[in-house]
Formats: sequence, structure tokens, C-alpha cells
Amino acid sequence: MKFTISRESLLKPLQLVAGVVERRQTLPVLSNILLVVEGNQLSMTGTDLEVEMVGRIELEQPAEPGSITVPAKKLMDICKSLPDHVDIELTLTGQKVTIKGGRSRFTLSTLPATEFPNVEDGPQNLEISIAQGALKHLIDRTAFAMAQQDVRYYLNGMLLELNGAQLRTVATDGHRLATSVTAVDAESVDKLQVIVPRKGILELARLLQDGEQNASLVIGSNHIRVNTPDYTFTSKLVDGKFPDYERVIPQGGDKILIADRQELRQVLSRIAILSNEKYRGVRLGLTDGFLQVTANNPEQEEAEETLAVDYQNISMEIGFNVNYLLDALSILSEEMVKISMIDPNSSALVQAVDSGNSLYVIMPMRM
Repeated sequence: MKFTISRESLLKPLQLVAGVVERRQTLPVLSNILLVVEGNQLSMTGTDLEVEMVGRIELEQPAEPGSITVPAKKLMDICKSLPDHVDIELTLTGQKVTIKGGRSRFTLSTLPATEFPNVEDGPQNLEISIAQGALKHLIDRTAFAMAQQDVRYYLNGMLLELNGAQLRTVATDGHRLATSVTAVDAESVDKLQVIVPRKGILELARLLQDGEQNASLVIGSNHIRVNTPDYTFTSKLVDGKFPDYERVIPQGGDKILIADRQELRQVLSRIAILSNEKYRGVRLGLTDGFLQVTANNPEQEEAEETLAVDYQNISMEIGFNVNYLLDALSILSEEMVKISMIDPNSSALVQAVDSGNSLYVIMPMRM
């Protein structure tokens, strides 16, 4: 096996594939990535047995076919350290791989390709085509609300729901919920729900490009696979039942606050400086046409600021974790934001004024 490739062509796919590989592994081969040369194509595969990423690169120079696994981190560190625009030559001799770039030469130990595991294919239920940018947008708008290491393991991931010709993503950590929806070109199907683990979602978001280039989304009984022209991503699914998100979304909130998103975000960021570092609580005081944001902390320090807003209802005070509000306001891109509330003890609904595609539910705090 032997091939030559420019550093720039190799680096990005290598970073994506190596990102899946875990540092600490029980099986030594899982610290490696699989390199396969067939014809004029190099494919690289990394896996942790839950998530698998395959990157494909067209080689511009003639190559000798073959397959081998090499240490992922060392290969990536070597490629990063080489000068820009250098050609990298990789040659397999016996059980060693030699990498040459410029005046540098490295020899790496290898493990046989036959030892490399394959994320097994299950039967597939459904395949749809979706623009990469649309899928990336769905993930970006909801991923921040996924739980991390929650004992309710089904919250440590994202729900993908296909219902009719709509694809929806939902994430929650039990204190807030984020959901976003887009239309897809699919046969009208009965509601299908799968939970993709947190690591799978984060790796998938890294490989998707903004724009109209299509990706194929294949949903199986225990796997999800996304194919793009340059990558194939596969992840096992979480075996569990996701909470009924529709019951969580508050209906009929008549206390409606409309504000400039960036202005509100800046006010909350300033007031948050003096909030309790542990609980991060801020109090929103609503009166006709105005919002007063206040915070204090155990050191008896206080912050308050008043903002002119569109609010015409009874006066009300409600407390929130400021980080949850800021996360939602940071993810939205529209100019004006609407916060609908029922009373100080009920969850609030945050969304853009002119688009209902993305919704954020935030539980109140007692203050």
C-alpha cells in the first residue's frame, strides 16, 4: 500500500474521522483508524463501536492498493505539524507505515485491518433525502438542550421524529426543552421516533455542510446512517422511550413579552454577572411596556436594568436560570423574540416572532 496526498486534502477528513476515536480504549485497535486504498480513492474509518465515521478522498496521483490501521492521534498530530501545502507520502512496509512530508520522516506501528471492527448493519426501516444545511440547522437549534450524563440515559441524546413529511428534532435535560422542525421530501409515513446518542449528534453536526447539497438519512431499527458525497456516518440508537414532548410545550400563555432579541440578550448577560454562581437565577418583573431584570447573590451584591418591551398585561414577576434564557436567545437568529407565559409557576415558551419552526420551553425558578 502506498499513496501521496496533499496535507490540506488529508487534514479535514482526518480530523473528523479521528474525532470519533476515544483516547482510552479496551481494544488497542479502537485507538487506530482504518486506511483503505482502492483504485484512486482513500477511505478512512474511525469508530468507538457506538459511532462510526468513514471519510473518502479522491487521490490525484497513482496509488498502490491495500489496507492497514494506524494510531489516530499520532497520525493527526504528524499531519498538523507538517508545513502547509506539503505533499504527504504514506508507504506500508511489513508491519510499519512510513510517512514522509518535506524533510520529515516518521515510522508508525500498525495493526492489521482484519482486526478493525465494523458497526454492524441492521435492517433499515426508512430512507429520506434532506439538504445538509437543513439537517445541520435542526441539530444546531436543539443540541444545546441535550442532557449530559443524566441517569435518565434516554435524555443524553436527541429525538429525531419523522411524521408525515416533517422531520423534527427534540432535546431536553429535564429543565428546558428545545425543538425544531423542517419539511422533508418523504413519503407520508406514520410517526417514527429514534433517539441518537449525544456523541453521535455532535459528530454528525461537525461533518454536515451548510447549503443545499443533499444527504441521505437512513433510519434502521437500531442504527441511523447519514451518507454525504464525502462521508458515511453511522451511529447506534439509544434504546429507550423519550418523554412526550408535546405535553411539555405550554399552551395558551397569554402574558406575552415581545423584545429585540439582541438587546434582551445583552441585558441578561450584564445582569447575570451578579447572579448566584451556583443557581444562576434572574428575576423578570413585567409591567405595562417595561421589563425589569434583577439579580443578587450571597455576597449581597445586586444588579438591575430596565428595558422597554412590548408587553400589555397584568404586572408579574417570574424567575429563570439566566443560562437557559441566554442559550435560547443565542441560538435564535431572528430579530424579534416572543416569550409567552401563563403564571410565575408555569414553564415559559420562547420563540421568534415571525417563525414557529423552533420552540424553547424553560421551567421557572423559585427565587
